Amino acid sequence: MSETTAEPSAPITGSGSDLIYRMVAEAIGTLILVAGGVGTAVLDATFPSADNNVVGVGHLGVALAFGLTVVVGAYAFGPISGGHFNPAITLGAAASGRFPWKETPGYIVAQLVGGILGSSVIALIASSKSGFFSAARQSGFASNGYGAHSPGGFGIGGAIVVEIVFMAIFVLIVLGTTARVGFSGFAPLAIGLSLTLIHLITIPVDNTSVNPARSLAAAVYGGGWAWSQLWVFIVFPIIGGLIAGFAYRPLFGKHYTAAA
Repeated sequence: MSETTAEPSAPITGSGSDLIYRMVAEAIGTLILVAGGVGTAVLDATFPSADNNVVGVGHLGVALAFGLTVVVGAYAFGPISGGHFNPAITLGAAASGRFPWKETPGYIVAQLVGGILGSSVIALIASSKSGFFSAARQSGFASNGYGAHSPGGFGIGGAIVVEIVFMAIFVLIVLGTTARVGFSGFAPLAIGLSLTLIHLITIPVDNTSVNPARSLAAAVYGGGWAWSQLWVFIVFPIIGGLIAGFAYRPLFGKHYTAAA
């Protein structure tokens, strides 16, 4: 999420001109996000069990885990790739003119691969404990869900509103904090804290996606119902990201710069 031009509002790309290097950075950053966030949810949210949650971190810990991974990833890899780690952010940035459309497929592929690698690391760890992996699979492996699979019993309508509205808010925050007029050195911190807040609000509704790569990565090992509900957490975060991206220029035109 670094800035690379002298324009009022910089494209959300890194300093590297080689797309392959930037894709690698996106894959590693998304791996860290999924391993940190989903890993915390799977291994530590209700440790040692839902009935005996003595030292588990709960929703607060999971929210912080997702936020911290974004902060770390953005500071580490933002100078290389821009630190998206999320297909909806990449598409939103492209819609705003702050990222070239032609590079979106490469970024999205890298994010999806990185996310699956991240969940695979957690699955490998979980499988080393007898019965743990099968239990985690039955619970959905921290997958996003609605209805019977919503932590708070919320329906599909609530999940749709959450994913559109909070994804749009998140993309606007990303675009605003990475604008040339913003406090760019603190952008990763602001973005990570906003993701933490979004999780604190919405985990009870649908386990919080606002990231199709995160949702796919969990569903790979969640199986069953996680696959059948996955479409919601791919389609609607992307819609939210595009809404924010297309709205950014008319809302904040003087801070707009088209990507090269």
